Amino acid sequence: MENLEGVRRMEQQKREEIEGFLKKAGSLGVVPGLSNMGHLMAELGEIQEELSIVHIAGTNGKGSVGAMLDAVLREAGFSVGRYSSPAVFSVEEQYQCNGEPIGEEERLLLLSELQEACRSLEAKGLHHPTLFEIETAAAFLWFYRKKCQIVLLETGLGGRLDATNIIKKPLCSVITSVSMDHMKFLGNTLPEIAAEKAGIIKKGCPVAVARQEPEALAVIKQTCKNKCSKLFYSDEAPTGIRYEGETLVFDWNRYSRLELSLLGACQPENAACALLTLDCLGKVFREEQIRRGLKAARWPGRFEIISRKPLMVIDGAHNEDAAKKLRKTLELGFTNRRIIYIIGVLADKEHDKMLRCLLPLASRVYTVTPDSPRALSGEVLCREAGRYHKQVAYAPTLKQALSQALEAAYRTEDSGEKPGENSGRGAEGSLDQEGKQPLILAFGSLSWLGGMKREMEAAVTRAAGTERRESGSV
Repeated sequence: MENLEGVRRMEQQKREEIEGFLKKAGSLGVVPGLSNMGHLMAELGEIQEELSIVHIAGTNGKGSVGAMLDAVLREAGFSVGRYSSPAVFSVEEQYQCNGEPIGEEERLLLLSELQEACRSLEAKGLHHPTLFEIETAAAFLWFYRKKCQIVLLETGLGGRLDATNIIKKPLCSVITSVSMDHMKFLGNTLPEIAAEKAGIIKKGCPVAVARQEPEALAVIKQTCKNKCSKLFYSDEAPTGIRYEGETLVFDWNRYSRLELSLLGACQPENAACALLTLDCLGKVFREEQIRRGLKAARWPGRFEIISRKPLMVIDGAHNEDAAKKLRKTLELGFTNRRIIYIIGVLADKEHDKMLRCLLPLASRVYTVTPDSPRALSGEVLCREAGRYHKQVAYAPTLKQALSQALEAAYRTEDSGEKPGENSGRGAEGSLDQEGKQPLILAFGSLSWLGGMKREMEAAVTRAAGTERRESGSV
């Protein structure tokens, strides 16, 4: 018994040591450039060069494209590693092998190795790596040991100077939708930002590119030309986009009636990018593998339905382009209903443009403060939202925001609260044909959506318990 307690104390001590190590790395912030990452990977034996990598950059859609590729590749029999950020519900979800996240213990062991590597660097007089550099190196190490046949690797910020760009020869590079975001680091114009994203393109390596604004596309095309990289691109937009029950159906290129379980209106465009990437890989995929994979793809926090009664959804729309795509989703399948927002954003985002785009569709709005040092105060957001909507209130906690949103959702229609401007049209193929279920939609920074999902799930559990007691079944 004493031995067991001793082991537990040692484990707890090691956890605290790792937490201190990560805290130190996190305090370094964002340090663009590949010098630190190069030194760190040299300590690990350059194992990233042994991996077959699909490198993914872009402003929006990286995670969704990665999820679709992951599902299709696994359908085709490949062992697939996937690295994405930021984490929404747990740190472990950033590292996945064949759809399963890394175990907590396994992750701690990797970080312990990285800690030793960082100590070695400091002993040589070199800089301590940043948190993202350490997390990326841990991903390379894990995928190498898991013998993943293909690794889907997402950039963290930009591309050219991102830690993931330490790789020299990927299977292919992928650039999803490029728009204005992270201007402090990437530039103040679309061509400047596109140039940073295009920085992942390597000489002679093929490139798959989602449909882009002309300014961004021109930069990417020129980079491909300079690098002698074959470009896989199509101006053709998905057509026939519609909801059939809880499935998003569309046609694109040579495919008809492709089905997605990812429900955002932007997802057909992401699927088209994933399909171009499969062509880019130069491997043979059977059509049934592609169809099953696209339908099976899941990506938490991206228009994810948490509850159906009432309808509660979370979405990671955090910039102007994502807000426009979220609006299209609402217009496509969520008409003829009251829409209640819970919003939390980071201070460095163009939240004013997001508010102007989305608030006209809302019947009521609640603002919160995300759990992040970069958060915009919910009180400040409330005042700014008040310029575009009359029914706006600040909630000090996520629980209070959801409680108030639920109270508003259950109010009768004769309360005088009107739907948003889009609500009265009705929609063929809407997820709710009757259009009577109000929608509670929590969106903004991914940093707080995990907490909101837990609050929503707890509310559903409480409601189910109350219903059972009232029916006498308990």
